[in-house]
Amino acid sequence: MTIDWLNFTPGSAFAGGLLVGLAAAWLILQNGHVLGASGLLGGLVPPREGDWPWRAEAILGLIAAPFVARFLFHLHAPTIAAGWATFVVGGLLVGCGTRLANGCTSGHGVCGVARLSKRSLVATAAFMASGFATVFLVRHVF
Repeated sequence: MTIDWLNFTPGSAFAGGLLVGLAAAWLILQNGHVLGASGLLGGLVPPREGDWPWRAEAILGLIAAPFVARFLFHLHAPTIAAGWATFVVGGLLVGCGTRLANGCTSGHGVCGVARLSKRSLVATAAFMASGFATVFLVRHVF
């Protein structure tokens, strides 16, 4: 394994992790809700009375964050060597996985693991193992 030192950005990674942790802590302490991207998005349709504004605000924050980070840290736009078909298939697989796991990596990995939830520990281990296997297969087999 090698580290891509030219693109190694510990400052922005630390800042991003800190902000995600603070946002998760704030949301659960203020509203009693777990910060998980799939749950935020899934709770918008159909909209529930009084539930829509905080979910929409959180999603807007997730969308705005990369633009703010790019401005603050002078990051370069990433280049992704994948076509639309890859994005569509990947998105569908992620969506199916979040439904099967009752949450996504942000909900289980950030909030669930912090609460020592056994279900979240297992789900996060499964997410990570799937990611490792996918990278291995794509880079070394296919």
